[in-house]
Amino acid sequence: MTTMTTSLAIKTIAACALLAGTAAAWAQATLPAGGATGATVDVRDAYVRQSVPGQSGTGAFMKLTSQAGTRLVGVSTPAAGVAEVHEMKMEGDTMKMRAVPGGLDLPAGQTVELKPGGYHVMLMDLKAALPKGASVPLTLRFEDAKGTRSSLELKLPVGAPAGAPAGAPATPMQHMH
Repeated sequence: MTTMTTSLAIKTIAACALLAGTAAAWAQATLPAGGATGATVDVRDAYVRQSVPGQSGTGAFMKLTSQAGTRLVGVSTPAAGVAEVHEMKMEGDTMKMRAVPGGLDLPAGQTVELKPGGYHVMLMDLKAALPKGASVPLTLRFEDAKGTRSSLELKLPVGAPAGAPAGAPATPMQHMH
């Protein structure tokens, strides 16, 4: 079976909208689902946690809502040598982090939150520090139930918006694959 990767036109990107003095970003794009109909994935409250010189990793966080069942199968950015969808979870009394094999399901109509301490995008081997106020290009790759692949290009602000959860460290304590 041949799978075609489609580059998407983004309907809307509103980068760094000021909300109570804090930058927040959102984007919406149409993902092809075959034929004339399309599935939509909304990306909201997206940001990258700032980093300091010498720091090798950080996280990107967002809320993803798909109108039709889709899977987030990959991520890339020129800001890091490695970008992966990860999960953090407790195993016994140890917090472990690892890449999500096969991608992350985005069930139809349900918001999946990528947040500190849970599912997130891990950026490793950072090429430079990511100071608050900068922006990071990020490409999300999706696959629908029929195997059709698509991608969504975003530009995320660096720095958490007001009310964003704190907590999980920016770099892994125990990285397991």
